[in-house]
Amino acid sequence: MALTPDEFYRHALAAADDEQRLPPPAMVEWEISALERDGLKVSRLWPPVLPEAPRQGDDPAECSSCAQRDTGLWLDEHWRLSRIPEAGVPLILMLHPRDHHDLEDLPDERAAELGVLTRHLSRHIQALPGVTRSHVYRFGDGASHLHFWFVAKPQGQSQVRGSWLMMWDDVLPTYPEDVADADAALVVDALVESYGGSKGVRQ
Repeated sequence: MALTPDEFYRHALAAADDEQRLPPPAMVEWEISALERDGLKVSRLWPPVLPEAPRQGDDPAECSSCAQRDTGLWLDEHWRLSRIPEAGVPLILMLHPRDHHDLEDLPDERAAELGVLTRHLSRHIQALPGVTRSHVYRFGDGASHLHFWFVAKPQGQSQVRGSWLMMWDDVLPTYPEDVADADAALVVDALVESYGGSKGVRQ
């Protein structure tokens, strides 16, 4: 059985120093790290707070993603695609179901479509000049409406990869927006041709 929130907190603090700071993660020793270990301090671990704060969209009537269900770079009956502006990496696209679902209640039919769409989108992003791979992420702590991140890894930047990719995206200067717009349009054109759907309405 999993540790309770209080047990987890006490377990973590047992490994902390006199300032209640845990050691820096082993990831900072990796050659691809965006941070140097010297002088790096880990934030103090907050004690558990229950119940957890609600996520944006826990009430579907107030869900910002639902309010945009008919907008995006690409749309079909069940899905929509948007672009995250001002990224440091070449391109970040986000795939959302048009109806209000999280991963746990996504109908099997939509889940099957998600798998196929993920393959198509990854292939088209990876085909862009200057891009080596497409990384796919799902985070669900900030918003309850399901959304998947498709992140383009810049070609030749071997340090900007793996689990450090999103940290590098945060510290790199903003990639030219006109180039990202043009690349997103190429992905959308390829997706319409290979999967279907249609070009959407720009946000």
